[in-house]
Amino acid sequence: GENTVRTIAMDGTEGLVRGQKVLDSGAPIRIPVGPETLGRIMNVIGEPIDERGPITTKQFAAIHAEAPEFVEMSVEQEILVTGIKVVDLLAPYAKGGKIGLFGGAGVGKTVLIMELINNVAKAHGGYSVFAGVGERTREGNDLYHEMIESGVINLKDTTSKVCWVSG
Repeated sequence: GENTVRTIAMDGTEGLVRGQKVLDSGAPIRIPVGPETLGRIMNVIGEPIDERGPITTKQFAAIHAEAPEFVEMSVEQEILVTGIKVVDLLAPYAKGGKIGLFGGAGVGKTVLIMELINNVAKAHGGYSVFAGVGERTREGNDLYHEMIESGVINLKDTTSKVCWVSG
């Protein structure tokens, strides 16, 4: 109300000042989707940041969407066999769900992420979306190159099995 807008910066704020006039685009933030995003790294507003040119897709989706109808969701509980014995035995993941890894420096989060993405891609033919929230640039760069070397990310075509959002 009262013609006041509160925002969160999703990009650089150079030149912005308090009280500046703004224009409502009338549309939500939309990001590219589809096979063209596989193997690409984009920021939180869907812009490519991997220095490989624009993401050439005609498909875009809003970052906020309605949840699927209950009848569209599978009620069957399936365990995702990760191929990592300690995970499968002590803390199994639900198939189709989200997986979050938290921990201190040097405990192996990046190695575990790489193994999960690689195993899901190769054993299940699945796809992964990696969100590098708070990931250090150096570690993110190392992980990106490891994914290229292992074949999870293919720079030549769209056979990659992961889409990466960083920011």
